[in-house]
Amino acid sequence: MNKPLLKHSVVAVALAVGAAPFALAQNSASEAPATVYVTGSNLKRTDKEGTQPIQTITAKEIRESGAATVTELIRLVPSMGTDNNIDTNDGGFSRGVSTASLRGLSSTSTLILLNGRRMAPSAYADPNNGNSTLYDLNQIPINALERVEILKDGASAVYGSDAIGGVINFITKSSFRGSEISARMSANDDGEFARKGVTFFTGLGDVETDGFNVFFTADLSKRDRTLRKDVTDIKFDEYKRLQNRYATNYGSNISRAPLFYRETTPGSRQFTATQANAAERFRTPLDNCPTDRQIVGSAAMGFATNSVFFGRTFCNFDTTPYLEGTSEGEDGSFLSRGVLKISDNVRAFAEVAYARTERRYTAAPIAISTGPVTNFTSGGVAPSYQTILPIGHPDNPFPNARASFAYRFENAPNGTETINQTGRFLTGLSGSHFNWDWETAFLYNEARKEDGYNGRLYLPTLNKINQGATIAQVAADPTLFRSTRSDDRSKIAHVDAKASTTFGNLPGGQIGMAVGAEFRRESLKMTPDAELAAGNIYGLANTIIDGERDVKSGFIEFRTPFFKNFEMDWAGRWDKYEGMKANFVPKVGAKWNATKTLAFRGTYAEGFRAPALSQVTPGGAQFFVSGLHDPRRCEADEKTPKPGATEADCNKSASGTGGANPDLRPETSKSYSFGILFSPTTNWDFGLDFFKIRKIDEVALGSEFEALRNEDKNPDLVVRDTNPDNLLRDAQGRPIPGTGPLLAVRLPWTNQGAMETRGVDIDVAFRKNLGSMGNFSAKLTSTYTHGYYLAQHDGDTEHNLAGYNAGLIDWNLSSGLDIPRWKTNMSASLTRGAHAFSANLNYTGQVSLRRKYDADRTYPAAFCHYAPAVNSSTTANFPSASAAVPGYLAAFPDCAVKEWVRVGVGYTYTGIKNLALTFNIQNLFDEAAPYDPRYGAIGGVGYNSGLHNPYGRYFTVSAKYNF
Repeated sequence: MNKPLLKHSVVAVALAVGAAPFALAQNSASEAPATVYVTGSNLKRTDKEGTQPIQTITAKEIRESGAATVTELIRLVPSMGTDNNIDTNDGGFSRGVSTASLRGLSSTSTLILLNGRRMAPSAYADPNNGNSTLYDLNQIPINALERVEILKDGASAVYGSDAIGGVINFITKSSFRGSEISARMSANDDGEFARKGVTFFTGLGDVETDGFNVFFTADLSKRDRTLRKDVTDIKFDEYKRLQNRYATNYGSNISRAPLFYRETTPGSRQFTATQANAAERFRTPLDNCPTDRQIVGSAAMGFATNSVFFGRTFCNFDTTPYLEGTSEGEDGSFLSRGVLKISDNVRAFAEVAYARTERRYTAAPIAISTGPVTNFTSGGVAPSYQTILPIGHPDNPFPNARASFAYRFENAPNGTETINQTGRFLTGLSGSHFNWDWETAFLYNEARKEDGYNGRLYLPTLNKINQGATIAQVAADPTLFRSTRSDDRSKIAHVDAKASTTFGNLPGGQIGMAVGAEFRRESLKMTPDAELAAGNIYGLANTIIDGERDVKSGFIEFRTPFFKNFEMDWAGRWDKYEGMKANFVPKVGAKWNATKTLAFRGTYAEGFRAPALSQVTPGGAQFFVSGLHDPRRCEADEKTPKPGATEADCNKSASGTGGANPDLRPETSKSYSFGILFSPTTNWDFGLDFFKIRKIDEVALGSEFEALRNEDKNPDLVVRDTNPDNLLRDAQGRPIPGTGPLLAVRLPWTNQGAMETRGVDIDVAFRKNLGSMGNFSAKLTSTYTHGYYLAQHDGDTEHNLAGYNAGLIDWNLSSGLDIPRWKTNMSASLTRGAHAFSANLNYTGQVSLRRKYDADRTYPAAFCHYAPAVNSSTTANFPSASAAVPGYLAAFPDCAVKEWVRVGVGYTYTGIKNLALTFNIQNLFDEAAPYDPRYGAIGGVGYNSGLHNPYGRYFTVSAKYNF
């Protein structure tokens, strides 16, 4: 079963993203050490490497990376998981949003900050696990960034909820003088995935001499649409040879030429046909189909030999113009920040920002088929729709039986749009009095989303078919097609105050202390289109939520330098979410400088994540899921229907509903880190940071796979057709209870199981002044995942999933997470006068598709999930193995998605006054995205977007002019 892919629907680059030098050596006597705030603490410090692991990406490294967006930049960080959202059309719930997932602990467990303060979550209510709270990286302009700080350790004790996996703090320029304009263009060597953009900066004033500084920046960018057929930097030949992708011109058998099915038995409401009974039950009139679209079904098109379409002529609908590699879109943003010096000790500051992203996705015109389709109202389920032509209907080709048909309204408008907007206003005061540094601020942040669907079917008009109107009459009715628009808003209003000081004396120096308090109001309101909410739109789910809550927090931190070479940090935070009991989490860290060149550090932290508003507020998301294998009606090979079933039961679509649960508990975590820092000379730095994070009581929906597999234990979670005529029958011809066609699943939010990850971050940095040859530097940043464990329920057996796909190595798991053991970036740069050269390497490790466990059962021998068809019935050794790709194991005997290595180069020239020219090539050797059988089916994207990208050799040119 392809269960890992099920989803609810309605090193130029990174190698320059290495860790900062550890700087264990002392500052020179003439240079006073600067004190700065670092992400993860409210205390200033002089030593950049503190008790916890932080990776810093500078503006120079961002520029040299060639990344055009924050999303592209963050995907190059080795500690990032493969379960990020990446701004694609995923079926609706997270369409158009980009997120980050540190350690593969989900986007909801990675807190995103902008200039040290929270962003409003985007206005989404995604029911897919790990997506309940989404911070959209698209709203952050990459060209305004001064640096990015990534705290790769639990930070709830400092920042509160959502920081279980860590924190990413995007820090924009704090001041700017003068003016600057830059332009950029990029595309691959086929001219695809093209982008272009322009950025403008202007600022004036100096805080110290003029008493103020204010700057303004704006950015506009556009990305072009790339058709899926033009995505060629994938393993094209493998997909064609093994999965028949691109092998024929077949798109869909549902077209403007209707396919008619006779009712199996009177009153059954089942309309199916097989090769054996097609003469009696199936009609494919071609009078409405041009001859150049008439094709004969074959195995190369993906049809099984028992399919009614195998060897039969039907009308083909070409889906190629509607399948995208990437959608068309535009982004725009501006940011203005000002600082006013009120007195020598007090400053006022303000920040105003706005960002807008628009994505336009194409989609094939809407089609209907023979089965019942769930329709939703704002409050629940509306009457389902099923096309049934009575005897005597002008379109019914069967004179003595009712009929249904599959049909595509090729004249329908199509496509969807998603517009995300965010507005941000921040104002505050900061100052120093009586040995205290203090700051207080007010923040208002609002995110808006408008989702639009074009060419949906208006049920009052569509129902006219069942009342005697012809297909042609209804298709021509101007009231049939409707566009829907949602209005979704997420807001936070936030007030905070914090202060820090030093006092007393320990052998290593003064004790540092910081205290603070926050008050935050969160709200989420998602309003569906009025016609959709009324239940008048065919086959489209609602998301309706209207909730808000208050959050009160207080925190305290201490830094205790017990000795000159040993210090400890202590932090604690109280959070009170409305409707939940107060929560306290501590954190402690220590660092020991054993010698001038060797240091050790470590942390222990507890964390928590409060359930999202969408999970505790009445309403929530309704959804559809497709690609289901119904084990009661389809054989274990996922391809062959059981006697009395049809091929649709092996690739089933069904509706689903989640449910708010006000009794949800917060997710909690414990994290540990231990680091070794070694700087043997002024040129070399080495770092090893071992980590372990365990999260329990994860809030998640139940899975369709689990509900179907355990239907005997929890029958209320599965809804089936109970019509006796549609049940499977035993050898004596008697109906088998509970075997009717699948209609729906019920999946409430619950606290589930546990998740744990272990591994080590490796950092190496080298720098050397080569005299007349220039300055040379090199970095290596790598993450090795030693262990990754999942338990869907308390007490479940946990297996090490590292290096595998979670839902394959342990067949009991519904997770589709891929967990490569190694992700690595390396970079090198040489700067000589007006010339700067860079080179980089980016490595993503392989992911095995082998099967080893099923909950507490260990198979006698590990086997490939895509075992050859000849062995698929050997259940003792190949239980539930997929026969979907018969030649896979012969072509890939190691049964793994291959590792992926890319090399990049860059060059910057600054020899013309006030002008900088940059040229960058990513994936210099045009290494195609590795073959992955899970994404290669006809119509599939053709690559694993969580691990790879299809850009191939990619060029970026930019110019920046200061004036």
